[in-house]
Amino acid sequence: MKRLSILLVCMVLAAPVVADPAFAQLIPPGGSKFNPPLPAPPPSPRIEVPVIPQMDAPPRQSYAPAPSPSFSDRITTCLEEGAAGGLGPSDREAYSRSCANR
Repeated sequence: MKRLSILLVCMVLAAPVVADPAFAQLIPPGGSKFNPPLPAPPPSPRIEVPVIPQMDAPPRQSYAPAPSPSFSDRITTCLEEGAAGGLGPSDREAYSRSCANR
């Protein structure tokens, strides 16, 4: 009886070791052993709660000065102002130079 119980215990302990390689060889129906496994799904996007404006809070204003226009923009504006004022081509040229350099 002692030998039988030892043999039974050895068989029970050896069964998981012997059975594991067989599970690795299972191929799902319709699959191939040459197909690579599917990649992991991408992470879910972060969902952030929008900021809720408060009724009692003062409005936040940006006190940064507006960017100054480029020299090309100033010349164009001055030429348009001169044309709107009725200046001729030569007068517009002199006016736009003095206007844009202010």
